[in-house]
Amino acid sequence: MIRLHSYYRSSASYRVRLALAHKDLPFETVPVSIRDGVQYASDYLEKNPIGQVPVLEIEGENGPAFIAQSVAIIEYLEECYPEQPLLPKARLARARARELAELVNAGMQPFQNLSVTNHLRDVLHADPKAWVQLFVGRGLLALERRAKTTAGAFMLGDTPSIADVFLLPQLYGARRFDVSMQGLDTLLRVEARALALPRWDQAHPDRQPDAEPVVQ
Repeated sequence: MIRLHSYYRSSASYRVRLALAHKDLPFETVPVSIRDGVQYASDYLEKNPIGQVPVLEIEGENGPAFIAQSVAIIEYLEECYPEQPLLPKARLARARARELAELVNAGMQPFQNLSVTNHLRDVLHADPKAWVQLFVGRGLLALERRAKTTAGAFMLGDTPSIADVFLLPQLYGARRFDVSMQGLDTLLRVEARALALPRWDQAHPDRQPDAEPVVQ
């Protein structure tokens, strides 16, 4: 049994759900309400000392084992379940797929992390929305420039990869902060195609058991 400790709106959790969906791996969702601070409870910190989501729980030789950080989780899944791969076989293509993913993972997502935006608002008395719009907006434009040289039907040629798994959650998160989508034609085209893949729609935040109802 695979369990995913996650928060529905977490972009890193969304990435892992997409990877699980792509590989058609069943899993149990264990909601972690990061807005309520559950991630800092002692029992959760034993699973991930930094108090972040997601955490993948698997059966180890001596009981449950916990893997944190979305990149580590996805690469673990890639090694254990090589069917429906998310990393190309060719070395340069693998490096390029990781590059595209890291433009999101290292270059954008940390700027919109909840702990960062809360600190900006509550301690520095700054505008988190303006902060995210600036840094994530720049990052998306850089990703668009790179994707123009790599994309086919998807971010890297005509086969879904880890780059698409990172793209969808980043665009979802960017829209929450009203980041401009102008000039992102390649990314938006790829997003639409990826969302139409079998099972990928089931990973969407709105479809998760802990999703909050949308207020009309």
